[in-house]
Amino acid sequence: MKIISTDKAPAAVGPYSQAIVDGGIVYASGQIPVDPATGEMKTSVSEAARQSLTNLKNLLESSGSDLENVLKVNIFITDMGKFGELNEVYAEFFAHHRPARSCVEVTALPKDAVLEIEAIARVN
Repeated sequence: MKIISTDKAPAAVGPYSQAIVDGGIVYASGQIPVDPATGEMKTSVSEAARQSLTNLKNLLESSGSDLENVLKVNIFITDMGKFGELNEVYAEFFAHHRPARSCVEVTALPKDAVLEIEAIARVN
């Protein structure tokens, strides 16, 4: 098991790793929409989705993977009424490759984020 840590994604806000690689699979922890360079939290769903997916992309690349190798995505969103807005941005990152996905509405997320995105992917 290999623990992954990168400054290209937000640091863990608790006692967990940004990602773990084991058996050719990377398990990426949930990415909230914080810009790792500035610490700024994106609050609109489209900006938040773009930032969280960018964080996920950077984390996967630091783990020896990429978006094309994602097997499963889990999305947690605080307002399912913004599902269409989320999907528009999501389709920019997963235009041709369509991994399995779940999206659930939750009442709250760490640091009052509007969404959080995690993934499981193959390592290249």
